Amino acid sequence: MRLLLRVQDGLLTVLALIGALAIVTLMLHVVADVVLRNTVNSPIPATYEIVTHYYMIAAAFIPLAWVERGGGMVQVEVIDSFLGPRGLYWSDRTVDVISTVIYGALAWVTWLTALRNFDTGTFVLAQTLRVPTWPAYFLVPLGFGLATLTTAIRIFVPKQELRK
Repeated sequence: MRLLLRVQDGLLTVLALIGALAIVTLMLHVVADVVLRNTVNSPIPATYEIVTHYYMIAAAFIPLAWVERGGGMVQVEVIDSFLGPRGLYWSDRTVDVISTVIYGALAWVTWLTALRNFDTGTFVLAQTLRVPTWPAYFLVPLGFGLATLTTAIRIFVPKQELRK
């Protein structure tokens, strides 16, 4: 189990770096576009398409597992004050199982969508420039897949273990 937790932490670190890189690149790209547009009247082509199809998807879906690792996504606290330690344990496990199933289903469906878009070579047109968008579709199942792994581990490993 320790090996699985180390693998998960390694993957979360890689995804955190990818997410941070996406945000920094987004900022640099947009700033460069604004500066070039206002100084030499020559904006960077397809900035809007790249921002919406790459950077925003990375910013939205890559951090899912990171947030789940910290326990910041799904929490059921409506009846927690009425439950004892054993009831809390089972309530947490039930939420973890439901979250795992939902994340797993989302990962599977978005994986199939990514494969379909890869096969067809999905792109958008920015004036006359073709911007391939199919690679960004793989970020979504990646985020959901690692969130699935994170919640699945939480089913079997007590929260005290995860915080060590």
